[in-house]
Amino acid sequence: MQTASDKDDTSLPVLLARIADALDRLAPPPAPSPDLSGADAFTWHAEGRRLVPVPQVNRVELPLLQGVMRQRDTLLENTRRFAGGLPANNALLWGARGMGKSSLVKAVHATVSEEMPGVLALVEIHREDIPSLPELLNLLRASKRRFVLFCDDLSFDHDDAAYKSLKAVLDGGIEGRPANVVFYATSNRRHLMSRDMIENERSTAINPHESVEEKVSLSDRFGLWLGFHNCDQQTFFAMVEGYADRFGLDMARDQLRAEAIEWSMTRGSRSGRVAWQFIQDLAGRLEKHLD
Repeated sequence: MQTASDKDDTSLPVLLARIADALDRLAPPPAPSPDLSGADAFTWHAEGRRLVPVPQVNRVELPLLQGVMRQRDTLLENTRRFAGGLPANNALLWGARGMGKSSLVKAVHATVSEEMPGVLALVEIHREDIPSLPELLNLLRASKRRFVLFCDDLSFDHDDAAYKSLKAVLDGGIEGRPANVVFYATSNRRHLMSRDMIENERSTAINPHESVEEKVSLSDRFGLWLGFHNCDQQTFFAMVEGYADRFGLDMARDQLRAEAIEWSMTRGSRSGRVAWQFIQDLAGRLEKHLD
């Protein structure tokens, strides 16, 4: 005769199995393998461990980027070599804000993609998702395509350990950077840290030199350092006039320059971003579309 205790013992495994089945049904299905040939640009979403295609990248045509010819030529040549299967360097584009750092990365990618269709893809990773970088690289490593991994406005705050993940991936890890991936980053800071943070390390560390070296060595992982500096007035005029010519904004040169100067004075700076904002305002006033 079966006792109540025997019934409890036999029903417990059944109950646990039912709970496990219910949890399986509630769990999200595994993310499908991304189609890395379906687009030329993707964004990485770390929370879902997935790559989302970008149908149309927000970018400026390469010839419209004025005042950065040396940086343009260097990054373009590096990217062409990489797309062609040759060795290439990681690149850090640092310096003045609004001077076309991220615009140059996207424009160079577009140019090389037109020259070599289907070979090169741009993958954007956000600064806060850097700790998930090894997982992203595992997805890209198996692909036959080549990828420019792009992080805009990269910088690190005090006690932020995410830079260690990036250091290992770029150069020092066991697996290292996959041969089909190159990393481009933009930052306002040459060493990806603010100067006061570096000075604080010097003043508080037991061995100041070693502490600072450990933090700033991340920037050494970038073989290319491309500096961007504030532009002078003639370069600013070249930016404005280049945009005006490209989009058919008819205005006498003297008046165009006078209004551009006034616009830059209200902003307190001259840069490619300020020039583009002026052009958007001008196009609106002239009832022109920037297509």
